[in-house]
Amino acid sequence: MPHLLPPAGPQRTFALAQLSNSIGDGAYYVTSALYFTHVVGLPPARIGLGLTVAWGIGSVAGVPLGRIADRRGPRGTAVLLALATAAAVASFLVVRGFLPFLAAACLYATAQSGLAAARQALLAGLVSRKERTGALAHLQSTLNAGLAVGAALGGCALSAGTRAAYLAVFAADALSFVLCALVLLRLPRVAPAPAVRGARLEVLRDRPYAAVTLLNTVLLLRMPLLSLGLPLWINERTDAPAWLVSALFILNTGAVMLFQVRTARSVSGLPTAARALRRSGVLMLLACAVFAASAIGPVRAAVAALVGGSVLLVAAEMLHSAGSWQLGFDLAPPGRIGEYQGFFGTGVTVARTLGPLLLTALLLGMGTAGWLLLGGLVLAASYALGPVARWAARTRKAPASAPVVASTA
Repeated sequence: MPHLLPPAGPQRTFALAQLSNSIGDGAYYVTSALYFTHVVGLPPARIGLGLTVAWGIGSVAGVPLGRIADRRGPRGTAVLLALATAAAVASFLVVRGFLPFLAAACLYATAQSGLAAARQALLAGLVSRKERTGALAHLQSTLNAGLAVGAALGGCALSAGTRAAYLAVFAADALSFVLCALVLLRLPRVAPAPAVRGARLEVLRDRPYAAVTLLNTVLLLRMPLLSLGLPLWINERTDAPAWLVSALFILNTGAVMLFQVRTARSVSGLPTAARALRRSGVLMLLACAVFAASAIGPVRAAVAALVGGSVLLVAAEMLHSAGSWQLGFDLAPPGRIGEYQGFFGTGVTVARTLGPLLLTALLLGMGTAGWLLLGGLVLAASYALGPVARWAARTRKAPASAPVVASTA
């Protein structure tokens, strides 16, 4: 399918960089928990604490690192942060205690958060405003493809179950970020943005943008739903087979690979972004209702409900992604793209760290009512984003109808 490939030039080079490190990340995600317990020798509670602290620090560091990318040049900053991520992953190969693990995890989370902001600023400087949302859709498709390949490689390591296999996965992940840095060097250099009048970290004073980020964080609660909420629900509340968890993950990944670019074509400005977000909220509410129904009836009915709910969920995800990219970049002032995207990206960290606690309390603690409450919460946030975004647009110096900047992590 030709639409799956981004246009030749910077967009395709970005996609290659995305593919290289997402393959390593996919392998890391499926093996890290067992690696840290079996090889590093840490108890699960320590691992959870360390990663929570690390991502909390990383989310805070994303804003100043994004500002550095704006002021010092995004390409060089992105390359250095990719190499720092590689060093952090490589250090996991030798750490054997909690404090070294915590230090390596903090470096990893900080470098990853900064790399996301720097790459977004770099893409903003290389791709025209009209093309950025489409470029980000291509990168999201590439990300999912790389994660799927990496997860398969990680599955081989899990199947082997040996220390050498785990070490090979982490070494490959470190090398993937070195390759990412080398690919980023092939991109043209983007001149640093001139200094902008205002506070050093102006985004922290920008209440409209903070409100947009907060509401978007509510919509991002879908992220731990597929990795944690649904597996627990299937295991605890339905008679569906356990292998369905893997099948639903493949369904989600494949759908994003095939249809994210097409979905993003409907979004071209703030009005269409707000419309996509409202549709996403409606679909999310429907998905939650269908998931809740999977606890009622025989196995076949449960499987049908879970598959149907997953289809609605991935449709909501793609619309949310396209709409949120548009808002996040349209509302960022020129010269502060990295700083603002570093802040906007904290929503992902919050959803990943606090989302599991909220989802387990809602879904396992409240059952059907919890599903409906989650869907209603997302629906309310999706409808609120439109007027809040218009409020934010009125505070910008540039007109709100200007085309968007879109980028990826």
